[in-house]
Amino acid sequence: MPAVSRPIWKGQLRLSLVSIAVELFTATRASARPSFRQIHAPSGKRVHYEKVAEGVGPVDKDDIKKGYEYEKGEYVLLEDEELDAIKLETRKTLELVQFVEECEIPPLYFDSPYFISPADDLAEDAFCVIRDALRATKRVGLGQLALRGKEYLVCVKPSGKGLLLETLHYDTELREPGPYFSDISTKAPDAELVDVATALIEKKTAEFDPAKFKDHYQVALKELLAEKLKSKKQRVSIDEDDKPRETTGGNVVDLMAALKKSLEGSDAKPGSKASRARTARSSSKSASTKSTSSRGTTKKPAAKTTTPRRKAS
Repeated sequence: MPAVSRPIWKGQLRLSLVSIAVELFTATRASARPSFRQIHAPSGKRVHYEKVAEGVGPVDKDDIKKGYEYEKGEYVLLEDEELDAIKLETRKTLELVQFVEECEIPPLYFDSPYFISPADDLAEDAFCVIRDALRATKRVGLGQLALRGKEYLVCVKPSGKGLLLETLHYDTELREPGPYFSDISTKAPDAELVDVATALIEKKTAEFDPAKFKDHYQVALKELLAEKLKSKKQRVSIDEDDKPRETTGGNVVDLMAALKKSLEGSDAKPGSKASRARTARSSSKSASTKSTSSRGTTKKPAAKTTTPRRKAS
C-alpha cells in the first residue's frame, strides 16, 4: 500500500475464527492548524516552563508524584511503578464481539476517528468481505482495543474502500443531560411556527459536502502569517539546542539569590557563623598562598631565643 504515514497499531482484526492482518492510522491532521510558541520578545528566546512548588521553587522531576484528590485538598500519592503495573499491554488483536445499527449509538459517544486498512495483499480479500458484509447489513462492529496502556471501546464501520474505526466514550465518562435541560419548558410550541421551520429545513436540505465549510479564522490566520513572512520584521532565530536555565524559579529563587548575595557582601558580626566561615576561608586561602610561594626555596631555621629568669626576691 502507498506510504502515507506510519501506522499507530498493527495487529489482527478478528471476526469469530477469521483473523485479518490490518494497520491502524490516525484520520486527523494536527498540522492543519498553525501552532504557536511563546517567545521572549526582547531577547528572542523561547519561553520555557518549569515545575514549581509553592513556597519551594523549582523541583526535581524525580520528586514529582501523581496525586489523586479524593477529598478537597486531600491527596493520595501514586508511584510510577504502581501505575505501570496495572497498564494493559497493547494487544495485537481487535475482536468484533457485537454488531449494532449505527443509529443506535448516540453521537455523544463518538470520540476520535482512525483508518483501518489491510496490512498486505494476502489480507485484502478477507478485509473486503468484512467491509461489504457490514455495509450490506448496515451494522457497525463493537470491540475493545488495548493501546498505549489504555483500553478503548471502539466501533468499526465501512468507509469508502476501507474501514473506519472510531473510539467511543465509556458510559461513565459522559455527564447526564438532565440538569442542563431541566429548565426547558415541556409545553408544545406553536404548530404553525413548527411548520414554517420544517419548510425552511426542507428547503436547505442537501447532501453533506464538508468542502463547502471553511474555518474562516484559520484562513485569516494563514493569510496573516503569509504577510508576516514577506517582511523581515518580527522575525527571530532561535537555537533549539538552548536549554532552559535552572535558576529561574520565580520570586522564591530570586529572593534567595538576593539574600545570599547580600549576606556575602555584608559585614558579619565577629564570632557569628558567617564570620567564622569567612575567617576559615581567608585562613585557608592565606595558607595556600604561603605554601605556593615557598616552593623551591630553602627555609632557614628560626633563631633560638632564651628568656632571662627573674631573680627571686
